[in-house]
Formats: sequence, structure tokens, C-alpha cells
Amino acid sequence: AHPQVTNILLQIMEDGRLTDSQGRTVDFRNTVVIMTSNVGARRIQEEGRLGFRAQAPKEDADLERSYQSIKNRVMEELKRTFRPEFLNRVDEIIVFHPLTHDQIRQIVDILFKRIAHQVRERGMDITLLPAARDVLARAGFDPNFGARPLRRALQQQVEDALSEEILAGRFQPGDHILVDAEGEQIVFRRAESLPLPSMEGSQKENLPVAEAPKV
Repeated sequence: AHPQVTNILLQIMEDGRLTDSQGRTVDFRNTVVIMTSNVGARRIQEEGRLGFRAQAPKEDADLERSYQSIKNRVMEELKRTFRPEFLNRVDEIIVFHPLTHDQIRQIVDILFKRIAHQVRERGMDITLLPAARDVLARAGFDPNFGARPLRRALQQQVEDALSEEILAGRFQPGDHILVDAEGEQIVFRRAESLPLPSMEGSQKENLPVAEAPKV
């Protein structure tokens, strides 16, 4: 950010208020200010440690040592980027852990909820199967941008593709759509209706029988 932005934040953290060029004052007391920065991200990324953790699972102790190494490098970059008086007014600095496979899939589920809501508004139901979730997680992650491309992957491979299927008349109101995968390709299937339970045999014998009233 521009150094002037840092000066504005410094005024907020030091005085608890912000005054603009017109003399208007905004009270920042009892306010929690959360700031994010990508300072140090490029350096960590060059070591292959930022973002999607594609390596084999490590022991907890190894992961903790790796995290501490990352945090130390980020703190070095922060000290080179921001003035000491600014960093001294920050109560806590958090360095996020790399995203795991499970967390990427959870993000896919969160983004898929919006698509599912739109489909249900059209009188259909939809389910994302595990194979499709894994394909979208792989397609929507980029080492340079993290999980940000996931939204575009779901829009192109699920939302746009499914809209074309619906416009073509393949799916109708009342259908239950399954989002599946064949290899790395997203496909859509219609879930078959479950058969009604049979009324023959033991199930029929267990039905309650009304007794005739006694005279």
C-alpha cells in the first residue's frame, strides 16, 4: 500500500480516531482493526511452502518447525517493509498455515452452496459427489493465487455447464442432479428415483389389523 495509507492507520492506532481533510472526525475507540498483507508471500512461495500442501503428510513436529521458519521469514519482511512505530502498535501478527487438501474441498463446498440454492429455486435438487469435489479442488487451485480461482472453476465447470444442460432440456423441475466426474471432466447425471418399499411378505404381515368390536 501507499505510505500515506500506513500513516492513516498509524493515526487510528495511536489516537483512536481519524480526521479527514474536511475536519470531520471518526471515532475508532472500541474498534477491532484487522489488516491483511501479502508481504513475504513471494519469498515463501519460491520455497514451495505457501498455499496448497501437495507434499506427503508430515509429522506434527515437522509441520510446526516449518511453520516457525515461515513465520520468521515473514517477520523479517515485515520489518523491512513497515516502520517500527507502525509494527509496535499492532497487537498480534498471524501468519496463516498453508491450505490443506481438506480445506480446499471445504471451500468448494461453501462455494457450491450458492449454485445449489439457485438450482433448488428452479424446482430441482443437486448433489456434489466426492469425485467432482476433488476435480474442482485441483482445477481451482493455483500456486500463485491460492484458492481464489476456485470461484471461477465452479462457475465455468458447474454453473455455466449446468445452465446449458438445463436450457437443452436434459433436466426438468423435480429432477435430482448429481455432479460427478469422469477423469478430470465434470459430468451431470440424473439420480434415479428410489423404489417404494414392497408391501408383500413380512412387511405386509406386520401391518396393524383393526379388531372387530366386541358385542
